[in-house]
Amino acid sequence: MKVLTAVQMREVDRRTIEMGIPGLVLMENAGHRVVELLAEKFAPLAAQRIAILCGKGNNGGDGMVVARQLFTRFRPRALHVVLLADPEDLKGDAAQNYRMLQVCGCPVALEISAEARFATILVDALLGTGITGPATGAMLYGIREINRGFPLAKVVAVDIPSGMPSDSGDPLGEQARADYTVTFTAPKPAHVLAPNCDAAGELHVGAIGSPPQLHDGDESIWLSLVQPAMFGHLLAPRPRAGHKGSFGHVLAIAGSRGKTGAAAMCGLAALRAGAGLVTVASEESAIPVIAGHAAELMTEPLSSGRLSAAVEKIAEKKDVIAIGPGLGTDPETVAMVRRAFAEFPQPMVVDADALNALAGTEWATTGKLRVLTPHPGEMARLCGKTTAEISADRLAAARGLATGRQVIVVLKGERTLIAFPDGRVWINPTGTPAMGTGGTGDILTGLIAGLLGQFPKDPDKAIAAAVYLHGLSGELGATALTEKCLTATDLLLFLPAALEECARLPHRL
Repeated sequence: MKVLTAVQMREVDRRTIEMGIPGLVLMENAGHRVVELLAEKFAPLAAQRIAILCGKGNNGGDGMVVARQLFTRFRPRALHVVLLADPEDLKGDAAQNYRMLQVCGCPVALEISAEARFATILVDALLGTGITGPATGAMLYGIREINRGFPLAKVVAVDIPSGMPSDSGDPLGEQARADYTVTFTAPKPAHVLAPNCDAAGELHVGAIGSPPQLHDGDESIWLSLVQPAMFGHLLAPRPRAGHKGSFGHVLAIAGSRGKTGAAAMCGLAALRAGAGLVTVASEESAIPVIAGHAAELMTEPLSSGRLSAAVEKIAEKKDVIAIGPGLGTDPETVAMVRRAFAEFPQPMVVDADALNALAGTEWATTGKLRVLTPHPGEMARLCGKTTAEISADRLAAARGLATGRQVIVVLKGERTLIAFPDGRVWINPTGTPAMGTGGTGDILTGLIAGLLGQFPKDPDKAIAAAVYLHGLSGELGATALTEKCLTATDLLLFLPAALEECARLPHRL
């Protein structure tokens, strides 16, 4: 699902109108999408007390459509429509909808009454995606009222919570907080990037008449939101003649003394993702412990001295390599990682100590698939920046490293980013703070490797599937076990349920 900036959205609207669908119809459809959400979430609407705060722009016009539909169709217990602007300032479609609302006989107040504050639903239609600076004046007053003045109300934002900058994950000033947001045509960056996405509540995307090809077919729109529909074909039943050789042989080069669990989790995750075979190559003393975690894992011992040559031999006839979890950073290991990264032909998922081995060196790939899975600290070391600098603009950091080094970057964190060498960035909407526990990164590395082994001709979608399922497994696990009790290996227990949910709900929004 494409994610559109404010400028891109305005261009889609302009071209839609140019093609023959009037702006008044688009506004009417937008209002209908909001009313549909209200009817779904708060039935029966006749029992609700509803307040609608409108601004003077098109967002306020959408709110007036909502008001007219509620007034004429649902007759709620109470309906308070408040225009926080001079009616003379209304223009175009918003002004026309104001007139239609008056014709219907629906009262419109210019200030918030005491009775309105008892609303059970508050519709935020003050400001839309066109803001260029912090809210001031009447709009700032309205935002503060939304956040504090309606203690009984669930807040439903029209298009975007008022005051929120459309194109950024970071607040611009004071902004409304919503329980639900109904946006139109496509999500905007603020809806899907942290921390602003947390203030948007449950996001719903409604079609209002713009032809999908105006955005889905536009290759200049490089930001997208991962949805199960993107990778659903990878989850289809397997061919009846399939066997273990059909689904990829993953080699996990991982683990060391005291860090055997990382290697075992990586290997187990590749197995659970569906890899036909998984071999874990690790320090010789770690092998018995790793093998004890799962009888299905094959193992290869690694000894110091000629480590690179030994790994090269083991890697023969393997389809995918996962390297780094718990591997250690002694000089011989670092040299082996750098050689493998530069020379091995197989797709490679690079994590943890393998990322640290690359940090501070000049490296590039030449036509080889390399998937880097850093957390912000590892990303900072790879980019020669501080963690704070990476966190300040995760999108630019991930995209810059991916395009500059021609690798795929999976930058972990709230709303994990998948950045590709051609400049595309996919945002993953799944995950939970319950996953802030040791080993979840090792699980992700194994999941990516396991899916890459099965779908070598569709690596982008395989990576997206792994990241999405990883986060969704965490969400399901946290629901069942609570956020504090979830552990990394629990993710594998909830992976089957995550697969089932993706098949059942191909569109999360």
